Amino acid sequence: MKVCTDSCVFGAWIADKIEKKVIEPATILDIGSGTGLLTLMIAQKSSAQIDAVEINGEAFFQTSENFKGSKYSGRLQAFNTDVKDWNNHNKYDLIISNPPFFENDLQSNNQNKNISKHDDGLTLKSLLHSIKSLLKTDGCFSVLLPFHRLAYFKDLVDENGFYLKEELLVRQTPKHSHFRGILFCGTKKEYVISNELAIKDEFGNYTEAFSLLLRDYYL
Repeated sequence: MKVCTDSCVFGAWIADKIEKKVIEPATILDIGSGTGLLTLMIAQKSSAQIDAVEINGEAFFQTSENFKGSKYSGRLQAFNTDVKDWNNHNKYDLIISNPPFFENDLQSNNQNKNISKHDDGLTLKSLLHSIKSLLKTDGCFSVLLPFHRLAYFKDLVDENGFYLKEELLVRQTPKHSHFRGILFCGTKKEYVISNELAIKDEFGNYTEAFSLLLRDYYL
C-alpha cells in the first residue's frame, strides 16, 4: 500500500499536538489502520497504548507485521474486524481515522480498493456512530477527508453532539485549491482554530511549514 503525503501530514499533525502536550491521550484508537502508518508515527511521540482496527485482511497483515517490527510493539495492538461490529469495552482518549474517501464517486473494479477508498465498508455516518460509542466523555477525535467532504462531515459532527476545535486545510501549492482537510473535534465547545498548509511552493520545493512538520519522519 502506498504511503500518501496527506496521510503523513495527518499523522505528523496529530503527533505534534501530543508532543507539545496540546492533548495527552493515554489510549488511542486508529480506525481503518491500513499499513499502520498513522499509529507508528504517533507512537514515536506518545507513550499511549494504541489499538488499530482494520477490516481488510491483507492490510491487517501489513499492520501486524509493521507493529511487530517496531520498537513500540509492546503498546500497539491490531484487530482484524469491522469497527461497526467490534465488541470492545474500552473507551479511548483519542480516536483517529483516515476513512474511505470517495463516497458516490467513480469506483474501481477492485473490491479492496472500493472498501479502502470509498465508503462501501464504512460510511461517514457510521464512522461517527462508532466514534461516539468508543470515545471517552472528555475525549477528542480527528479525521482526514477530501476537502469537498468537509462541510458534510461538520454537519454530522454537530448532529452527533460534538464540536469542531481545529481544522487544517491542505493544498499542493499556494496556487492550488485545497484538496484535503484535517478536522480535530471534541465534546466541549471552543473557539475554532483554522489553519492551512501548502505542501510545496511555486518552485516545486517543500515549504518550510511542511518540512518542519515532517522533519522527524522524512529522510
